[in-house]
Amino acid sequence: MDSQALTAQQPNSNPVSTIVEARGVTRDFSSGGGVVHALRGIDLRVLPGEFVALRGRSGSGKTTLLNILIGLDNPTSGKVSILEKDLSTLNETERARLRRESVGMMFQNAHLFPSLTAQENVEIPLRLARVPGRKRTEMALQALEHVGLGKRAHHRGMELSGGEQQRVALARALVHKPRFIIADEPTGNLDSLTGRDIIMLLRTIAHEEGIGMLIATHDAVLYKAADRVLYINDGLVTSEAPQE
Repeated sequence: MDSQALTAQQPNSNPVSTIVEARGVTRDFSSGGGVVHALRGIDLRVLPGEFVALRGRSGSGKTTLLNILIGLDNPTSGKVSILEKDLSTLNETERARLRRESVGMMFQNAHLFPSLTAQENVEIPLRLARVPGRKRTEMALQALEHVGLGKRAHHRGMELSGGEQQRVALARALVHKPRFIIADEPTGNLDSLTGRDIIMLLRTIAHEEGIGMLIATHDAVLYKAADRVLYINDGLVTSEAPQE
């Protein structure tokens, strides 16, 4: 399936100037009678078609920030918007619907069901959205074609290589035509060559289809491919690498 065809089917095509935005976001946790300031006033935004890398050490606040940006956690203070919708104005059902319709997620592990085929794994979010069977199959096969795995659609997860499994995970993230993809170390378990292929595929999809992508990573290849690199350190995000 070519990128023009996928874009033409995009159901959430209302033009927006910003995919995701955080303003003054903080997140505090109680710990041992004290308070841990995990995020300390973060400002960031991702634009349509922008491929952004987020770099930071373990414990720097990356995962906390990613969870807040997609409404799985609430900031202590500040504001987060997806597609210019203020998450604080949405209830849990509305947030879940926004994620289901407009957000795709990838992780270090592909999290495939090994006994299901690639097609069946990609269909999972469509089943949750109650897409009818024939349409569900069509959309899953199109998404697999889009990531170069059309010929592996009927292979089970256990029969796929690590790189193929991540392509299936990407197809699953893309199948509902999201506007925003957020990923946490998507190449962390891959060899360098396979990881480079996944990075360039992500970058191409972001640019050609106007999907905003924020990728938390330690992969130096991804830093070079990104339109921008943001650095998170001690709960703050900057556009310049912190001093070692």
